[in-house]
Amino acid sequence: MTDLADLLAGARVFDLAQPYFPGMPHHPTHPPYLFGLVKQHGEFVGPGGSSAAADALALGSHVGTHIDALCHFSCGGKLHGGVDAAPLQSYTAGLEKYSIDTVAPILRRGVLLDIARHAGVAALPEDFEITAGHLADAAGAQQVEIRPGDVVLLRTGWAAYWNDPAKFISQVRGPGPSLAGAQWLSARQVFAAGSDTVAFEKVPDPAMPVHVHLLVERGIHIIECLNLEELAAARIATFLFIAAPLKLRGATASPIRPVAVVAP
Repeated sequence: MTDLADLLAGARVFDLAQPYFPGMPHHPTHPPYLFGLVKQHGEFVGPGGSSAAADALALGSHVGTHIDALCHFSCGGKLHGGVDAAPLQSYTAGLEKYSIDTVAPILRRGVLLDIARHAGVAALPEDFEITAGHLADAAGAQQVEIRPGDVVLLRTGWAAYWNDPAKFISQVRGPGPSLAGAQWLSARQVFAAGSDTVAFEKVPDPAMPVHVHLLVERGIHIIECLNLEELAAARIATFLFIAAPLKLRGATASPIRPVAVVAP
């Protein structure tokens, strides 16, 4: 225990989460983030002069930096593993199978593939489709191997638009992996794949083939709305990825505060 604490004390830690604020970007099919101060200092003052402020918030589970549970998508009425979705869901209890509370805290090898840098741009254009070739070329240029169980993160550069919600959402248009790109990742048996965009695939595409392939067909989690700018600027390709979904029983996703830890 002491050795681990000593090692971590000298490590570099990169925050991969985006901030929450009223008016922040959110996918139009999900509810927005709502926040309000419900108790101000001075409204109630204790005998010693102390007072407390408190707030309330509401948000969709797919708003902000978050991880998708496998039950988020189905195809032909089937969840991952061919499980029938209909008898396992209700508005009050959510999903009885593959819900986010069944996902353990994540401590895994992380890999950053900086697609924007390898394309020679600060941010990929909205119609850019990340192919299997792009992924292979980035991994080769960064001299990194994708291993089974990895969490692989793709930088498009769109995290820089987070404070401009209209640009970040762009009418749900943006860069992302093609189905072949997703198949390149799944062939390497990754645990999760994510990016700095609102949807982990090139959008718009009503069929959402990348979500169907990863979540339904292969059982691979998706992470969205990451902030990868600081990590990319440091030219770090591999790291310890740490994140913990909230234990939201029956939920299809959860906000997370992921970090990348790099040994000294």
